[in-house]
Amino acid sequence: MKNTDSKNPIDVYIKIVLLSLLLMWSFYIVRPFVTLIVWSIIVAVALYPFYQKLLKITKGKKKGLVTSVFILILVALIIMPTISLTSSILDSGQEIYTSFDEGTLKVPPPAETVRDWPFVGEKIYATWSTASSDLEKFIVKYKDEIANSLGWFFSSFAGLMGSVALGLFALIFAGVFMSTADAGYQSGVQFANRLVAGKGKEFMDMCVSTIRSVVKGILLVAIIQAALSYLGFIVIGLPGASLFALLVLIFATVQIPALLAMIPAIAIVFSYADTTPAIIFTIYAVLVGASDNFLKPMLLGKGLATPMLVILIGALGGMMLQGILGLFIGPVVLALGYQIYSSWVAEGTVDSKIEKSAEE
Repeated sequence: MKNTDSKNPIDVYIKIVLLSLLLMWSFYIVRPFVTLIVWSIIVAVALYPFYQKLLKITKGKKKGLVTSVFILILVALIIMPTISLTSSILDSGQEIYTSFDEGTLKVPPPAETVRDWPFVGEKIYATWSTASSDLEKFIVKYKDEIANSLGWFFSSFAGLMGSVALGLFALIFAGVFMSTADAGYQSGVQFANRLVAGKGKEFMDMCVSTIRSVVKGILLVAIIQAALSYLGFIVIGLPGASLFALLVLIFATVQIPALLAMIPAIAIVFSYADTTPAIIFTIYAVLVGASDNFLKPMLLGKGLATPMLVILIGALGGMMLQGILGLFIGPVVLALGYQIYSSWVAEGTVDSKIEKSAEE
């Protein structure tokens, strides 16, 4: 029987070129949805344990209905705080604009204790006093700084709303991925086996564990810090408590010390509260800001063969390279590289021992 497999190099090159064109064409078709798909996979991997528990409670009956209800609950948990925050910002903005238009907008004068703040007390007191005594003069004097600050705020808020919208779509797609999780997992294992024979399951399990570890060690810690901060802001009666809590959440998520987001809140508290409550609040804020120092070691890298330092470097480096999405992709890629390197070194050590024993 004639062999139809051509060994002509030209045939091989043509096949490679056509396959490359097909892959590139396919990539450009799905390119607008890559970020959404990756986010959906990350969300599905992170939420799947809770989804599994829900299925066990319902004994696997009406899987489609359970999935829909689960996703609707998660969507509601995102939409409700977003609506509340947006409404609060719009109401505050409208109130400030109305007061300014009517000439009734006043900035409360700073307390004398502001002068005693180290390094910046005198300057802040003078600027604050100017705003309190003559607001229009203050706005004219610092119009560029105010315009830049407002521009930064609105662009950040627009970016946040875009992230919320992306998160909502990612949740919907994640529901589809979770309902077909077993097939997706097996497909991933088979693909990984094609790349590294016999390591497919190990690599897939490592990817899943790494994503969940990052979610617990970074996002969960950020949410805990923001919630504790919000509680303290409410108790002390801080104006705009939800905005400051959101700032803490953003800072903690992008791995900037959360205490930096609390410094303006501490300054405001000292301007209107008595000394003792203000000091107690400051101590509380410092404890909350430093809580990630013991929460991260407890949650980040727990149960993983990959060292926590590798995960942390992957999260920080990935975030600097790809933003928030890189926060999850970075640790997975670096963990895969670390495991391949470790396996390669271990195999070389075993081969050396075998050769040495053979020589003996």
